[in-house]
Amino acid sequence: MTGSLAGLTVIVTRPARQAARFIRLLGEHRATAIAFPTLAIEPVELDALRRPALDTFDWVIYTSANAVKHSLPQLGRPGKSRVGAIGRATARSLAEADIAVHAVPASGFDSEGLLAHPEMSEPRGRRILIVKGVGGRDVLRAGLVARGAEVSTADVYRRDRPEPSGQALDELSRAAGSGTVVATVTSSEVLESLLSMAPEARYPWLRDAPLLVPGDRVAAQARRLGWRGPLVVSGSAEDEAMLAALESWAAGSGVITPA
Repeated sequence: MTGSLAGLTVIVTRPARQAARFIRLLGEHRATAIAFPTLAIEPVELDALRRPALDTFDWVIYTSANAVKHSLPQLGRPGKSRVGAIGRATARSLAEADIAVHAVPASGFDSEGLLAHPEMSEPRGRRILIVKGVGGRDVLRAGLVARGAEVSTADVYRRDRPEPSGQALDELSRAAGSGTVVATVTSSEVLESLLSMAPEARYPWLRDAPLLVPGDRVAAQARRLGWRGPLVVSGSAEDEAMLAALESWAAGSGVITPA
């Protein structure tokens, strides 16, 4: 066990079911984690007319671990289709379901990364299914269509904004006096939800705290939304990448308490 993050309080905003691993890693590094989920993931049931047959597509692309989880009961596993994953966490979920992955971004975890993969460079004439959540960015679909692919989508889950528990609100209130507090978000949507659920009138200190974000796009959005504190930019939303970025920032800021 390392003491590299001792003295830090980290606000974890991932959906509750996805936060456990990151919270465990923080605990192993002696940080104090506050679970403050800002999104809840709910399945979307596809009726017969909206339920695609996977093996009629050349490629099936999963945009998240949630897409994998909520598609399996309804769509099953691809047999003949090649499979793409938007990032390593999605690829890991596919591997756990015994689904072979043929394309994953070399770096990053977003649509741009997958579009840069050689397998996606010449998709003209191919039938591609994107398995995703309701809403979200349209970059992947639009990019593949622009390259001549025939693209369909299947929305198998939706994101809702949960009501924060009294315990979570109390822990957030107490965090202001606990030393160095770092908020973490994994997307612009998570950030917007955090700002709504933790209004400045109640938590005036929060927007001045350091904010850990996955990439420059979310960092820019944080500034547009009025976040004033330091921005700690990770290369991706992967647990290990976020942890490494936090450790590097903490070491450089002099907030680490020796073990």
